[in-house]
Amino acid sequence: MSERRQLGLMLAPYVVGALLLFVVPAAYSIALALTDADLLTPSRFVGTANFEELAFDDPIVPGVLWRSALFVVIAVPLRLAVATTLALMLHARARGVHAGRTFAFLPSVIPDAAWAMVWLFLLNPVYGPVNWLLGLLGIAPVSWFSNGTAAFFAIVLMLAFTVGEAFIVALAARQELPRELYAVARLEGARPWFVLRTVTLPLMAPVLTLLAVRDVAVSLQATFTATYLLTDGGPDRATLFLPIYSFDMGFELLRYGYASAMMLLGFLGCLALALAQFGLVRRWRLGVTR
Repeated sequence: MSERRQLGLMLAPYVVGALLLFVVPAAYSIALALTDADLLTPSRFVGTANFEELAFDDPIVPGVLWRSALFVVIAVPLRLAVATTLALMLHARARGVHAGRTFAFLPSVIPDAAWAMVWLFLLNPVYGPVNWLLGLLGIAPVSWFSNGTAAFFAIVLMLAFTVGEAFIVALAARQELPRELYAVARLEGARPWFVLRTVTLPLMAPVLTLLAVRDVAVSLQATFTATYLLTDGGPDRATLFLPIYSFDMGFELLRYGYASAMMLLGFLGCLALALAQFGLVRRWRLGVTR
């Protein structure tokens, strides 16, 4: 068997899976966004009517888009910073480092529903450990899921602590950096902060950029289960993000065409943010290397 045929056979399951799980559903979703599909009446082609309603007629959409964008802007850099910090702290061989890596990755293997229950306990306003610690600092207890601002930041914190995949990738990127560079830096008397800023982070930047782009694409999706179970978009729509609102439109009001148009809009927004990230990181790397 030729090498090309072997390669084709190995790629075939992935290609078939990608077609069935991504390409076909995406194409169907785009087609659905151009109809008024529901379970009650025969679907009709409506062209751009769903997008026009999103842009001009739905009073809830502007707030949903603003909260979703704000969540991504806050949660993604925070999650990336936590993952990178853990990778830098745990990359060297030392006593207890393997246990530290295990604990850093552990939250990512907990099912979303179970993780939501963990945070429901941690943030309980009466007996939760977080409010107990705040009490030790002289801070009044916070009603995390009955106050809009507190609920928003509770969801941000939940995502920030599920850094397992990002931590593993950042750790691998740090361990692949040439040791000779750090030996030369020590001989030159460079301080750790200078080495971090001019050597470590610029060399890790391509990997961190890919992680950031990935997190932009999946951050709202990753918190869907926890948000739906804990707040269902409340209180006062403070955690009503785009996936939650789209789910409500599609599976509670049965407006599948409108929900598909909404998620297509979300995809375009994520794509724009990803392109902006690539541009910013490219400019930063050029500035560092000059």
